[in-house]
Amino acid sequence: MRGSWKSFVAGIAAAAVLAVPACSAGSTEASDRVLKVAYQKTDSFAAVDDMFTKTKKDFEAANPGVRVELQPIMANDEDYGTKLALALRSPETAPDVFYEDSFKVRADAEAGYLLKLDERLAAWEDWAVFSDAAKTAGAGDDGGTYAVPLGTDTRAIWYNKKVLQGAGIDVPWQPRTWDDILAAARTIKASDAGLIPFSMYAGKGSGEGTVMQSFYELLYGTGDTLYDEATRKWVVGSKGFIASLEFLQTLYSEGLAVTPAQALDGNVWKKVVGEWLPEGRMGGTVEGSYAPSFWQPGGSYEWPGYAQDMGVAKFPTRNGQAPGAVSMSGGWTLAVSADSSNPDLAFGFLTSALNKQNSLAFALDSLQIAVRGDVAAEPAYQSANPFIRDVSELVDVTHFRPSTADYPRISAAIQEATESVITGTLTPEQAAARYDEAVRAQVGDEKVVQK
Repeated sequence: MRGSWKSFVAGIAAAAVLAVPACSAGSTEASDRVLKVAYQKTDSFAAVDDMFTKTKKDFEAANPGVRVELQPIMANDEDYGTKLALALRSPETAPDVFYEDSFKVRADAEAGYLLKLDERLAAWEDWAVFSDAAKTAGAGDDGGTYAVPLGTDTRAIWYNKKVLQGAGIDVPWQPRTWDDILAAARTIKASDAGLIPFSMYAGKGSGEGTVMQSFYELLYGTGDTLYDEATRKWVVGSKGFIASLEFLQTLYSEGLAVTPAQALDGNVWKKVVGEWLPEGRMGGTVEGSYAPSFWQPGGSYEWPGYAQDMGVAKFPTRNGQAPGAVSMSGGWTLAVSADSSNPDLAFGFLTSALNKQNSLAFALDSLQIAVRGDVAAEPAYQSANPFIRDVSELVDVTHFRPSTADYPRISAAIQEATESVITGTLTPEQAAARYDEAVRAQVGDEKVVQK
């Protein structure tokens, strides 16, 4: 927990009785039980490390002789996923409990890496307070539950009010169509050529950020989809796909966004949230609901004035058609390895990590949208940052990535399509056609549906 919230969370944790499943007297010798816990940690994101460090202390105290071995992996999302996948391939290297991106749950469950949790969850009283929608993040293709969500998020437009006002744009600002965004960006550029008016991630450098914080807001705003849930097939020949690429092409070709070279830098997001927005050099961008966690006290890019200087707006549908706005939600989960030699103990650690006290601390630390109803009702959560209500309302218009085994390859093909367009290598039509070819090659004709 960072900043002023740390003392608050420590206080409620001390006042509460932590329900940690104790080990039975007849179980395996405690000295033989070591739980390995793997998770992502970065210079700008330590919320999971904070949570596991506290849980380790509490869990070991409640289970004498049990040792929890924390295995933080310093890496970005893509590298973390690669390293975790390698570890999961062997029982000798697989962690007992691990931090799992929700879009990989189905694929890893299908591969046999994840322990099915349904029976254990049925006996865990806290499971009833988790949001039904959030629970689906841990579901496998067979309908079983293989992971438990930590939190969720939404995507919105984050804009610097001073930059917009300096260009003569009234705030609060809420674009109704894509054209409204372009009009505002052009106005900002005309007011000061040194500003970055409105940037959206593109290319392989930003990885999943390109699709979650950029492409999907556009695609789902056209009325088209990436995946047909009814037929369980990938959509090809989508006009909305082309329109989405055309919008990105316009942003970049008119110099309304960052330069293509900057966009291809995997660390461009650090400049967006850590320099250009706080320094008043960027009008707006699309980012996750967690953005204030970078700026709050104790954040990686502390910005005392962010609550006054920043505004948040919904990303509009293409022509303002119903429902008027669009968002994307993701989120991470905790899972237990199917190869764990102590599955009951591992599940006990998982539930301890996600009890109310730890979940509240994590939500305040990461500014994730709470998935436990009792946490969402806490006054401390509701007042955690001035934008929590705005970003939470976007749950009503949000979408989720297809969590299928094929998805990671599809996402990579989308990233390649956006990169080829912003660099001028291909036209939107050519990039979309190449994407369609890639999808067919990856999943087979029987798994695609032509629009």
